[in-house]
Amino acid sequence: MHGGNPLTTAVSRRSLLEWGGGFGGLALAQLLLGEQATGVEPATPAAADWNGGLHHPARVRRIIQLFMNGGVSQMDTFDHKPELERRHGEQVDVGLKVTATGVPGPVMKSPFAWKQHGECGRWVTDVLPHMAGCVDDMAFLMAMTSKTNVHGPGSYLQTTGFLFPGFPCFGAWVSYALGRLTDDLPTFVVLPDPRGLPYNGMGNFTAGFLPAMHQGTLINPSAPTPIPDLHPAPTGRYVTPASTAAGLDLLQHMNRRYAAERPGDSRLEARVESYELAARMQLAAPETFDLSRESESVHRAYGTDAPAHEGGFARNCLLARRMLERGVRFVQVWSGPGGAANNWDNHGDIPRELPPIARQVDQPIAALLRDLKSRGMFEDTLVIWTTEFGRMPFTQGSTGRDHNGGTFVTWLAGAGIRGGAAIGESDEYSWQAAVDKTTCYDLHATALHLLGIDHERLTVRHNGIDRRLTDVHGHVIRGILSDP
Repeated sequence: MHGGNPLTTAVSRRSLLEWGGGFGGLALAQLLLGEQATGVEPATPAAADWNGGLHHPARVRRIIQLFMNGGVSQMDTFDHKPELERRHGEQVDVGLKVTATGVPGPVMKSPFAWKQHGECGRWVTDVLPHMAGCVDDMAFLMAMTSKTNVHGPGSYLQTTGFLFPGFPCFGAWVSYALGRLTDDLPTFVVLPDPRGLPYNGMGNFTAGFLPAMHQGTLINPSAPTPIPDLHPAPTGRYVTPASTAAGLDLLQHMNRRYAAERPGDSRLEARVESYELAARMQLAAPETFDLSRESESVHRAYGTDAPAHEGGFARNCLLARRMLERGVRFVQVWSGPGGAANNWDNHGDIPRELPPIARQVDQPIAALLRDLKSRGMFEDTLVIWTTEFGRMPFTQGSTGRDHNGGTFVTWLAGAGIRGGAAIGESDEYSWQAAVDKTTCYDLHATALHLLGIDHERLTVRHNGIDRRLTDVHGHVIRGILSDP
């Protein structure tokens, strides 16, 4: 173990498991927990791949979730409501006295032009011209609802299925249930907006009470160091193969003692996993992150040459495709940081605030869909576009819109999805979901179904309760699924 390249002398998890009964018992406990959670025998290496699924044949191998942070205004993007144009400027009494942060003003029509697109005839405003060209590949949930109109709980609900912190997120459940597709990159990767983390910060990517190794790996390609501590700092000339080996010896001693004293703590396994993964990523990550390997036409299609933060989402979408291509199972790409600006939380001025954030995501998302199709990845990749809630059809201040959990829009595309389909309808004002309402539970149940997982059988016993991603709710949305 001493001397030589630290990448080749790094301790493997197999050898760590041999260090003592405490750590071996921990691994066995997690193995048994996985068996209890899924209701099936532990997977063999061959069965761990995506084809078999856990409970039925899988149609999806990997997922990319595009999360629009702040609450996208549905009546200014995908939910066309002629009644807003007819009643523009009128004070309509719908029994609403206060909104999330104020009082409802008069009805406000969308300031953007609407047009029908594709064979399906989907209405889209002119703030999303590129996505409008892809509507025949998308299936729309037009009556999504949320239990809250507050950002923090709303983001938790959409990412974890619960309003409060401490529960595993969607990506963590997928990692826990299906495991990895590659040994060289993380199973679940999060690409935040270059300007900052979303509301709730790291709470959106947590493993909760699942083993800690399933939490999202946060990577910010726009930062000087996309993955902190993956390589020694330039000033760290003391980091040599010999010092690395000595450090691993010390870690071995500390980990053995820690595991013996705390056999039920999964953080040690996660720590060992992270060290082992970091060693492999020192070889795999540089090539994955090197966007210069992509052709000029690909960069032009995604719009990666946009200046500074305006092109950050485009570069993240391109990186997400490269990660999916190389075996990452779940990638989450965020648009917009938390806070009052540079996101989809358009309280002040819809005509001024919405177009810039829409422009940052429109071309890259359309390019991503077309890129996946051209590479044959659309057939086994699920793309999910969503937000935490919608916005009010009434004005806030002059031309802004307040939070609205009553209705919003989500769309899906890719493997197993019936392109051009639409489920649900909001009321005449796009204030409340009216027909065929759907929730985050239904969305998660559908995505798990496509991954070969029965959402009611994927459970973990926690504090005396069989917890699951969909809580006690959720139905597979059959109307948006293509024929098997």
